[in-house]
Parts: sequence; structure tokens; C-alpha cells
Amino acid sequence: MPAADTVLTGARVRTLDPGRPQARAVAVLGGEIVAVGEDSDVRRDCLGPDTELIDLGGATLTPGLTDAHSHPVWGIEMATGTDLSAVRDLDQLRAALRAADRAKGWVVGHGLDHNAFGGRPVDRVLVEEALGGAPAFLRLYDGHSALVNGAALAAAGITGPRTFAQRSEIVCDSEGRPTGHLIEHAAMGLVSALVPKPSSAERRAGLVGLLNDMAATGLTGAHVMDMGDGDVPALLSAVEYEGHLPLRLNLAPWCMPGADDDDELDELIELQRLMGRNWQVGGVKFFMDGTVEGGTAWLEHADCHGQGTEAFWPDPEAYARAVRILDAAGVRTATHAIGDAAVRHVLDTVEAIGVRARMRHRIEHIETVPDDQLKRFAELGVIASMQPPHTGYTRADHTDEWSKRLGDDRAGRAWRCRDLRDAGAVLALGSDWPIAHYDARQVLLTARSPLGAASAGRALTGLMALEGMTSHAALAAGEERVAGRIAPGFRADLTAFALDPVTAGPDELAEAPVVLTMSGGRITHR
Repeated sequence: MPAADTVLTGARVRTLDPGRPQARAVAVLGGEIVAVGEDSDVRRDCLGPDTELIDLGGATLTPGLTDAHSHPVWGIEMATGTDLSAVRDLDQLRAALRAADRAKGWVVGHGLDHNAFGGRPVDRVLVEEALGGAPAFLRLYDGHSALVNGAALAAAGITGPRTFAQRSEIVCDSEGRPTGHLIEHAAMGLVSALVPKPSSAERRAGLVGLLNDMAATGLTGAHVMDMGDGDVPALLSAVEYEGHLPLRLNLAPWCMPGADDDDELDELIELQRLMGRNWQVGGVKFFMDGTVEGGTAWLEHADCHGQGTEAFWPDPEAYARAVRILDAAGVRTATHAIGDAAVRHVLDTVEAIGVRARMRHRIEHIETVPDDQLKRFAELGVIASMQPPHTGYTRADHTDEWSKRLGDDRAGRAWRCRDLRDAGAVLALGSDWPIAHYDARQVLLTARSPLGAASAGRALTGLMALEGMTSHAALAAGEERVAGRIAPGFRADLTAFALDPVTAGPDELAEAPVVLTMSGGRITHR
């Protein structure tokens, strides 16, 4: 055997390889794992004069963690301006807006919790005085809605309701005047297009800094659920021209309502050819609905405001046709589906394709799902992709906006991660950054100790949580033969924790030091 580039010894290796579940040492050559075994054996067979020997001092080495749902490029834009995530009521919101920086005259904020409005409708009159006439764009935490004020509405020429090709709304009062509440992407885009954006250099520097910070939490890769405005491949290529991407990125461009004719679908199929050293396009992202708090989750029965009975695609069959065409071309899909009707429609769509669709399609979020749909995930080979940190926006007593809209019955089946695993589903886990923090330890922690409405009986075991960010994440990307376990021939994507993430208590896990992160054989954090 040729000498390795790197040999990691002194570890408790959780391989997730059924053929050899545990080991003490791993050797890496050319970005690939070439040996797994005992310290003495790997040292004897793989050490050479130029090999870097790293003693992990008893750390637990696992397959590299992958965030199965993230927005690291688009998120840089989404998370600009004032962080409003700590705001808990209207007084705090007004104080934050008075003190907020003005970016070229604009007040820009993100992470605003719906619960901060205390049950009142989201309306610009609640914040106009605090803004002092400056135009404002305040993104709510769900990423699917925003609050803008009168100056921003005027700048965008919005004077009343509009009709969109996708499910979006400019909320208006009884006299047809915009309240400033913009729901879903098309409506928000009318104003967000005017908001000052980071420069190309700022985006590039911000992306590299963010990915380095992500690597420091143990992440080696991310499934990126967007492709920005189409310029992301150029941005990633520029980063790789100058250096390296700290994380391996798998991109899924969006297919939105109206983009379902053959020419546009052919373009999405062609995009699958794009790749760099540490990134590739690998799938297409759909939206079957919006969010519960925004009233746009597609539900089988209306929410408490009489909303939620319509799909994001005005013609759900057009969505199903697009998925069929992409599937026939071998393209994987990921569909945002939060409400029970949305989840059912995606499952029905995959079932109609037949056996060839197994393990090629996934559903994102799945915030509420009835008993009769759980077993269908495993039966149809549909991957469940969920974000445990989202449970932190709800409350166990159902007094939060999410739970109140759904009612106790549907809120009682919130984020059924454990139920899906017990039903045999593949379950990939992620953060949905910047909707929730990217720290991989927080994803593992909340998977084991879900919060709020999901806190009763929804906990994963430590091993299940780890699998969700390793072996099951690899299955979700179709990479199970090269990623998600520590075995010869697999990519050298590795994460080392000072504590065992499977057996450490949840409180310990939250602060567990990450000793080393390696992506494709390259150390990205030590």
C-alpha cells in the first residue's frame, strides 16, 4: 500500500459501516479513505516519510457531518442588516428599529419571530414611527414573508393587491390598502429587489468566512436548497480559483410555478452537468406550499384563519408533470412540503411514477403529517428531510402562532422525526440556515431533545441523530456508495468530537469541542 497523506490515530472511530462498526485509526490518500483499523496496523501499513500523523487523543471520529438543508450563499443576503431574532415583543422591535443601521438609507432586518406581534396582524402601522421615514425590509424568521413600511411600498410602486403565477400575496386591508405584510417569494421580491445588496467581493469573502465557521462546528458538506439568481456557480468557481471551499456543496436550483414547460425543464436538466472541485449541481428544488405562520402551508383542512387550503403551485398537476419529466431524465428532486395536504400530494406524485422513483425524491420540512402517511415514506422510498432546530419557534403549550393556526390536533403531530424513523423512513437532518443556526451540534442536540410543540415523544436516539447528518444524508444525495461512512474507498469527509456525539448528554453535546474537520482529505478545522 502506498504511504498515506494523513493518518489519524488514537480515536474512537464510529464508522457507521456494518462490516466494521468501530476502529482506532484511519488513513487518507488523495482525498479518499484507504485504511481503517487498529493504530498499530494502520501505522505499519500507511506511514511514510511525508505522512502527516495526527493523534486525536481519544476523540470520537465520525463520518463527516452534512447539513442536509442549508442556504449558505443566498443566506448571506438574507441575513444582512439587523438581527431581530432576539426580539420578543413590539416594544423590543421598535427599539431595535430605532437603533438599526441605515444601509444606503434602508433599514434591513432578518429573523423576526411572528410571535413578537403578540397575536396582532403583521402590519406596518406597528413600526412606522420607529423607522422615521426610512424604507424598511424586515424578513420574518420563516424566510417566506416580510414586513415593509410605507416608504418601501412607495419605492416599489405597490399600491394594492396583485396577482402572481405562484402562491403569493400583498396583504391588504378592507379598503385595499397594503398593510406591508408580503407573503411568499414573488410578493417579497418586489421590494427585496430594491434593497442594497452585498458586493461581489463582500459575498465571496462572506461565503468563505461562513463556510469556515460551519466547518468549525463539524460540518464537511451541505445540501444547498437554491442556486441564487443563477450566479452561484460562477461565485463558487471564483472561490475555488483563489483557494478552496471548506465544505462540499450540493446545489438544487429552483423550479417554480410557470417554469414547467419543456424548454425550462431542459435547462434544469442541463444544469446538472455543472460542477467544481468541491461543489456540484445535484437535483432540483420545488415548493408545494409555504409556511404555517404565513397561512400558505397547504392543509387538508383550513387553519384557524380559514387559510391554507391552496397549493403553492396553482395547478398541482403541473408540479407532478415537472417531477415526472425530471425523474425520467434521472434528476433527483427535493420538494418543500410543510402541510399535510402538500406532503400527501408529493407522495402521490412519486407513487404514480412507480418503482424507478425509489430513493430519488425527498420532502423537505414535513412539519405536520397524519398517521396514515408515515409508512408511505418507506414504502415509496421517499426521503424525509427535516430541520429539528425549527421546533424552537413553537411552544409546548401550543400558545405560539404556528400551533394556534393549526389547532391542537395537528400541532400534536409536529416534526415527527422519530415516528418517521420508526416507520422505516430515511431521515436526513439539517438546519435550514439562516432560518436556524448552522451549528451542526445544535441540529444533533434538538434532534435528540426537540423543543416546543414537538417536545413530547419525538426524540431521536443519539445514533439516529448522527445517521441523519451522515449515512442518511448521503442516501438523500444519492452518495451512499462514496459518503456517509468510514470505510476504504469512501471520501475522506471526517469529523472528530472531543465527546462521543452518540452517548454524550444533550447539554454536553451543545458545547462539545470539535477537534478536527476534514472535507475530501483536506483539514478545514483543527
